[in-house]
Amino acid sequence: MKLRPLHDRVIVKRLDQETKTASGIVLPDAAAEKPDQGKILAVGNGKILENGSLRALELKVGDTVLFGKYSGQTVKVNGEELLVMREEDIMAVVENNA
Repeated sequence: MKLRPLHDRVIVKRLDQETKTASGIVLPDAAAEKPDQGKILAVGNGKILENGSLRALELKVGDTVLFGKYSGQTVKVNGEELLVMREEDIMAVVENNA
């Protein structure tokens, strides 16, 4: 199944969080917090403004983003947990300066 988000929504897959602390203690999955970073899998066409025009999203497929801990709606697709959220729920794009 493939998802195509509508309007200003995006589909995000959470990135796996480190399960080991800085001191080397391995955390079980139940104790680990949900990560607040993810990768954009799909984006909608854009936000419809009050005047009826369409504003394209600044995000693109493949972007790594930061979002709030409780942002978005969780959905399961083909056994994979994904988030559906609005562009405004995303706080930043992580840029790799190599």
